[in-house]
Amino acid sequence: MIEDILNDLTKTNIAVGVFCLWVLWNIVTRIDEERRIAAYGKHAPAVRCWLPYNLDMVVRAIYNSLHDNNFEGWRSLFAKNGRGRYTVEARPASQRVILTSDPENIKAILATQFSDFGKGKPFHNDWKAFLGDSIFTTDGDAWHASRQLIRPQFIKDRVSDLHTFEKHVQTLMTAIANGGVEGMPGVATDGVAQGRVVDVSDLFFRYTLDSSTDFLLGHSVDSLRTPIQEFAEAFGEVQRVQSIIARAGLLNWLVPRRSFNAGLKVMNTFIDQYIDRTLAFTPAELDSKSTSSSYNFLHALGGFTRDRKMLRDQLTAVLLAGRDTTASTLSWTFYELARHPAAFKKLRQEIIDAIGETDAPTYEDLKNMKYLQHTMNEVLRLYPVVPFNMRMSLKDTTLPFGGGPDGKSPIGVLKDTPIGYSTLVMQRRKDLYPINDDPNMGVEFFNPDRWFGWQPKPWTYIPFNGGPRLCIGQQFALTNMGYTIVRMLQRFDRVDSFMPEGPMGVPVMKADIVLQPGAGVATAFYEAGREMV
Repeated sequence: MIEDILNDLTKTNIAVGVFCLWVLWNIVTRIDEERRIAAYGKHAPAVRCWLPYNLDMVVRAIYNSLHDNNFEGWRSLFAKNGRGRYTVEARPASQRVILTSDPENIKAILATQFSDFGKGKPFHNDWKAFLGDSIFTTDGDAWHASRQLIRPQFIKDRVSDLHTFEKHVQTLMTAIANGGVEGMPGVATDGVAQGRVVDVSDLFFRYTLDSSTDFLLGHSVDSLRTPIQEFAEAFGEVQRVQSIIARAGLLNWLVPRRSFNAGLKVMNTFIDQYIDRTLAFTPAELDSKSTSSSYNFLHALGGFTRDRKMLRDQLTAVLLAGRDTTASTLSWTFYELARHPAAFKKLRQEIIDAIGETDAPTYEDLKNMKYLQHTMNEVLRLYPVVPFNMRMSLKDTTLPFGGGPDGKSPIGVLKDTPIGYSTLVMQRRKDLYPINDDPNMGVEFFNPDRWFGWQPKPWTYIPFNGGPRLCIGQQFALTNMGYTIVRMLQRFDRVDSFMPEGPMGVPVMKADIVLQPGAGVATAFYEAGREMV
């Protein structure tokens, strides 16, 4: 009888049977999922999609990413689907994903429910070739060990030691004055910056790479002096491909990695030579070097661990943060100052009144310059370094706000649910700012004066993240930015913008790993005390 039944089966019958079992399995799984979610809370408003598996949402996300329109894409998701709130959910490829720009939910993810959320295994797998088991890719004990290893290197005494920046700032200003890096086509060598148009963003990324490698390794790659620098080119290409890998999700195995692997080889070869030199010293010898001018970040790490992989992973992670955080923020600073001459003039006057046109600022000088601090705060409000971030729920849990019909219930979150959050959208939410009749105080406008007598509410302004994962290099980055801005405004008394206006006045914001100007920052600088030509 069984043989007769098997003989009667056709491929079509088998296919139909398998399909029915698959549908049944999905129904049972979904019912169980809904039961578990209900035990913890409610759903957030769902993103309205018209294609199966939310494919139209996926296509829009890819389109926005390719056209540097992620900010408007995220803001539109909340406006069209959030019912007045800033948390929504969707099911691309049948996996539930939650997106939020609500400060209470972000606080829960980063602080009050810190142990419930982490980077997760998928994130680690996507980034391990580039950043290994570093502070940026791990959770739990591994993350804590990384943080304990790195934290001592950013104590105030090291952060306030500004001599590392000075020589690189001087090289930067020479490149600006010459209209670009020496050796590039059309670059002058007279060192007089009277109106030469230059993409200062490119120079800032070179500058921070030079100062970061000097601080970390005791040796600068000198990319500001070399138009084509192998390590700099490799580092940039690895970042470019890594951003594609991270965004491709389950399809990232389709991303071509030939240039990525070649770049990693160049990077690792470069870094390994410095690790070799450091490990040639005993821990006692490294400790004895701590008072010498040649002592660097890698020497300090080498005094705590002899693990080559750990040294390589942490160095790469800190290099990424040290270079991109400062460079992107400096780029946005001069993008805005070039378009707001009154703010530029006010900031320069504060600097000249405090220390004159030639004296290098001290750490205390930088802290005491209020308009400088407000300017950096305003830039980081409009352009947070990491505009979009992801976490994975490590267990069944909740988000405190945005669930249910009235949006006041907790949201049930099951283990392994991806949660995206955007500080860029949150820090531009009109409802989180005081109502003001002055149009120049609008949330979309650059205005450092808003910071006089006003402070954002807790968790509505977190450009360096918050909670236990608060950026440990925050003060180092702010000090580097402030020092660079001061030295540049001492030398240059005018900067003009040659940037086209973006749609509705919003600039092109490119969000790969960090948020940077998508069209560069074309500016012309003029030196103080020189006549215009």
